Amino acid sequence: MTLTSNSGLILEGGGMRGVFTCGVLDCLMDKDIRFPYTIGVSAGACNGLSYISRQRGRAKFSNIDLLKKYNYIGIKHLLKKGNIMDFDLLFHTFPEEIIPYDYEMLATTEQRFEMVTTSCKTGKACYYEETKNPERVIDIVKASSSLPFVCPIAYVDGEPMLDGGIADSIPIMRARELGYDNNVVVLTRNKGYRKTEKDMKYVSLFYKEYPAMQEAIRNRNKMYNEQISMIEAMEERGEIIIIRPLKPIEVDRMERDTKKLLALYEEGYEVASQTLKP
Repeated sequence: MTLTSNSGLILEGGGMRGVFTCGVLDCLMDKDIRFPYTIGVSAGACNGLSYISRQRGRAKFSNIDLLKKYNYIGIKHLLKKGNIMDFDLLFHTFPEEIIPYDYEMLATTEQRFEMVTTSCKTGKACYYEETKNPERVIDIVKASSSLPFVCPIAYVDGEPMLDGGIADSIPIMRARELGYDNNVVVLTRNKGYRKTEKDMKYVSLFYKEYPAMQEAIRNRNKMYNEQISMIEAMEERGEIIIIRPLKPIEVDRMERDTKKLLALYEEGYEVASQTLKP
């Protein structure tokens, strides 16, 4: 593909399904493909940071190798710390000690990078562009990845936030609003996938002080399906390129089977390699 000054890369979340995106991003780095603008949601924000810092293999190592070693996802963490993931490990020990981000590269890159969160107060998406302040970078990516119900509310600049995928799962319209209309979208579900629009009465038991967040969570599946329909139509018209798994995947959001994760990573690399052939 040919990059232009208005080329953008949109990275969907999806928890551990994001290892597909890790494969895509490592392929991009191997081909030295640098998008002028990248925007990531949840796991897409986490993996996107390693792409912007030019740390090929970092996201794979964090998502697969370190998961096998530290087992940082599971009910035991939810019961012990009120969080289904060990955020102390993921957002402090990993980036500070075990496999640090290249903050010098982040601070000097000419590539723009935004991360998406959802405001608890408004239920709307917030878009943050931060590459120079390491502490704020971590605050934002942590908030972008804070799943409702199973992760605590996170804070950015003192404002309560949750997972960016609640309000804007596939932020292609954000990219277009900023003038990036030559876009590649990386999804973590196969073509034709739709979420079940089920009754979510139980939401009223949570976030009682944030009614806008409750409403955003209730509407999330409908919003997601509408976004998918929109980008599939854009793909049909030749307006965007979508890189996605070729078939329904066996990896779930909290997957701990590293063999499955490795296979999905390798699929992401291969699909990207085939899709982005000159």
